[in-house]
Formats: sequence, C-alpha cells, structure tokens
Amino acid sequence: MKRKSIFTIGGIILLFLGLIYGISTNNVSLYAQVVDNVLRPTFGNKNTIALESWYFGLRDQIYRMGYYVKKPDSNIFTSNLVNTSSIKKVSATSSINLDSIPVPNNFPHLDLEGVWQAVPQALFPNQVVMAKTFLRPDPIRDYAIVSILKMDMRKLSIGIEAGTYYPGGTRGVFGPGFVPKVIQQSNLLVAVFNGGFMEKDGHYGMAIGNKTYVPLRKGLATFLVHSDGKAQIIDYQGQLFDSSVIGIRQNGTFLIKNGTITSFVENGIDTWGRTTTNSMYTWRSGIGITAEGNIVYAVGNSLVPQTLAKALQEAGAVDAMQLDINPYWVRFILYNPLGNGTYSYYSLLKDMYNGGYAYLHGYNKDFFYVYKKS
Repeated sequence: MKRKSIFTIGGIILLFLGLIYGISTNNVSLYAQVVDNVLRPTFGNKNTIALESWYFGLRDQIYRMGYYVKKPDSNIFTSNLVNTSSIKKVSATSSINLDSIPVPNNFPHLDLEGVWQAVPQALFPNQVVMAKTFLRPDPIRDYAIVSILKMDMRKLSIGIEAGTYYPGGTRGVFGPGFVPKVIQQSNLLVAVFNGGFMEKDGHYGMAIGNKTYVPLRKGLATFLVHSDGKAQIIDYQGQLFDSSVIGIRQNGTFLIKNGTITSFVENGIDTWGRTTTNSMYTWRSGIGITAEGNIVYAVGNSLVPQTLAKALQEAGAVDAMQLDINPYWVRFILYNPLGNGTYSYYSLLKDMYNGGYAYLHGYNKDFFYVYKKS
C-alpha cells in the first residue's frame, strides 16, 4: 500500500476516534484539537483540509436526510436571548435599519425569521444598539440557518486583538490574546467575536498599531479599524495608511463589494487561501459594513461562501468578507458588566462554544471586540 494511502486511512481513523470520543464526553473542543494538533502536523495542511471537506460533506448529507422528516428548529439563540422584544415594542430610536427582511425562499414559515429583535445591553438601557435575526439563504437547505447581528456604530466602537499564538506565532510575533485591560477595567466591553484563519491557511495579513503579525497581501478584502471606532472593508492594493488606522485584518477576497456579491470561481489557492473549503458545507462566519457604516456579523451552519454572502447582503451589508469557519472556531460572546472590570457572559447561540473567559485572560487566536463608545 502506498504511503499516501496509509496516511489517508490513518487520518480518517484519527478523525473519527476524536469525533467519537468528543461526542461521548460532550467535549466540543476535541474535534478542533485533534485536527490542529494531531492531523495537521502528521498529515500536512492540504491532506487535513481534504479530510475535513470529506467529513463535513458527509455530515451535510446526513443533515439533509434527517430534515426530510422533521422541521428545522428556529430556537437557535441562547436562553438569554429567547424572549427578547421585537424592535416595534422598544421605545427608542436607532441609526440601524431594522426593517424586516423578506424571506427569500419558499420554505415553511419559521417564527420571527427575518424579523429584527433587540439584543438587551445593560450599558444601553431602553436603547437598541444591537439587533438579531436569522435567515435561510440556501434554496435547497432549509436547515442552513444564518444568525445575524447588526450593531449601531454611532454608539459602539470596535477593536482587533491578536492571539497568544495565532496568526503571528509561526513568524515569532505573539499577541496578548485578551481584550485590552483598559477596556475591561472601564466596564465598557459589549461583545467579542472570532477573527480569521491561521497564518498557514492563507497568509492573510494582520497588523495592530505599529506591530505587524502577518504582512498584508494585495488584492484582498481588508478590514480597517480607525482610532475613532469607525470600521471599513477596503480593497488593499499596497496603499499606505495614516496613524488613524489602528487595526488591520485580512481573510480572503470580498464576499460583497460595493453592494454586489462577488464571483466565487476558484482561480487558485489565493482565492480563499484554502481552496478546498470553498465548496465545503460547514459553520461559517462573516463580517460586513452597511451603507451607514454599521457592522453586520453573520454565522451559521451548513454554509458555503455564496450563501453566507447572500445572508449578509440581505441584512444590508454593502462590503463584506469571510471570517473563521468550522464549529469550534466561530464564536460570538455577549458581555454584561458586573463592576470592577468583571463580567458575566454568554454565547449568541445555543450550539456555539462559550469562550468568554479566555477573551478576558488569554486566547490563542485573534478576535474582534466591541465596546461602548466613550
């Protein structure tokens, strides 16, 4: 038997051993740890991606068969957000467009699909600074539900932080891995959500202040954070930035550019960094900017870039890019201040890993944080 075949069989065995053990112990992180700490070093990045693609494709087919006989469940949000008020019942003004989104597909109705609901924030009593809804953008997958958060950037600011290892650790450039202490101690933290791919998955650039974790690449969607809290997604072509740009993160080409969903023809490995994943139905996340400058975050299961882009566009994004993918790495954590720089926290979704503690003390991957504008 060829050595490559032995590696492939061995990878499948290790993958499933990790999955079985993770399911039996309810350890949601085990799959990710097996992939990143065992499969990638042993079989290489390309072979591991091929195994992941095969596994997630199989899981999607199982989902499709299962949903022939049961209705998709719209009860996806964590218990803290189940009974939040509809926007119409909240007596407050907001600069975010919260008109209901027309349901694009002829699926059986799910309660509150496309209807914005307020996300309560202790720092903003009786105000709508965040709103949530969900959509099903795939015309043949009624179980592929995308949760969407829209944020009022007149009242919020955004920052980026590097992880203790990723993305710059392979180059010997390490980050703090936690929300800046000045934000934590000021009791202004509102939310944290996942960043982008590891450096080896596409060599996408990241810089904070004068520190470059991974050099920027031309021709990619590039998320900029300004010192006044403003956010942009631009087409980076080597231009220089002034001191008002305090954070930069790249993670592939545009999902949406100037209001139009971009082409997803795979021209090579530079298209998405990990070309194989472009057609892989898995958990995905993305970030977009509306015409008013507000931020839209989208996350959901059984998605490809096209359907993620469609959901972001329906929610009002005119420019958008993909962020991290796969179940363990997509995260959105909401924080409530308790005073003295301490917080309670919970995940946006019931099926989403709650990494809230790590973002306050040290996490190995990069992330975005949202806080009250001072």
